[in-house]
Amino acid sequence: MSIARFSPFELLLLKSRSQVDTATLLLLAWVLVHRQQVSEGQRRRRLAQVTAQFRHGHELGPVMSIAHNQDLQAIQLAAEVVRKECSNERSLSILYQAITVATDDGELSLNNHYILGFLADLLNVTPATFSTLFHELTGKPLQSAEDPSRDAYWQVHDPEYHARKARDAHAAEQKAKEAEERQRANKEQQQQKQQNKQRQQEEAHREKAKQEQAKQEQNKREQNKREQNKREQDKQQERRKRQEQTQQQERQRWQQEQKRQEEARRQQRERPSSPPDRNTRALAVLGLTPGANRADIRRAYRRMAQLHHPDRFYSGSEHQIALASTRFQRIKSAYDYLMQNT
Repeated sequence: MSIARFSPFELLLLKSRSQVDTATLLLLAWVLVHRQQVSEGQRRRRLAQVTAQFRHGHELGPVMSIAHNQDLQAIQLAAEVVRKECSNERSLSILYQAITVATDDGELSLNNHYILGFLADLLNVTPATFSTLFHELTGKPLQSAEDPSRDAYWQVHDPEYHARKARDAHAAEQKAKEAEERQRANKEQQQQKQQNKQRQQEEAHREKAKQEQAKQEQNKREQNKREQNKREQDKQQERRKRQEQTQQQERQRWQQEQKRQEEARRQQRERPSSPPDRNTRALAVLGLTPGANRADIRRAYRRMAQLHHPDRFYSGSEHQIALASTRFQRIKSAYDYLMQNT
């Protein structure tokens, strides 16, 4: 078991050669610390003299320290040990020693008057026996303990009690007035600080509101600018997308036209080797076969013109634009020839 669980007095009891002697030592030290006009050295020397025959086997310093600290739990434990272990003869001896150390100077302090009465009750000594023993040792009868709550007590022990009490009351009244003045001044100062703080808060609030409004306007302008930029980007993206789609459609039409022309050339190669006349070549340019009428020629021309007009390739390279111009010129020449000779 850890010794940290024991109090200092319990540790002394555990180390003591005689627990009764150690307990008695603490009770006598308790009496000595309530002696008036006695130095600490005198208390220790007197305690050593009275307890010279004790068999406790430890220093007096820790006991005096416990008594000075008014450790009531330790004093209660000492009283229980003494009451349990002491015989009647030993009880009278302890009370004798207590009266002796309490009245060496012929005076009995008010505290020790009550302490001796407590020890007499603890040791089962009757009031009569206690009074007789006190008279034998001091040569004076044991008087009733004075009541410090009565004015008569202070008139005897402190004649200036009432004057000091009046001075203390006046000082307390003056102090209360000064405290009231300080409190009123502090209150006014606090109110002024509160008003200043409130004004500062209001100004800070207005400034913050202005900054917030300016920030909102700036954010709104930036948002509008971002939205406008986004719209412009969307438009550009849409234009690029349409251009890409148009170019894709043109490529597809071009590929289809190339396929038709290739098919026409293939069919031409499969025909008899006689060279085609100009009319047949013009129809082939428009993607028509012999026998087409003027309405078919017009529709074919419009379709081919839409597909191969050079303006549709303005975003392409110079080579693409040149090819488109050449194709359109062939288409226009074939159309003019057919409309004149059909």
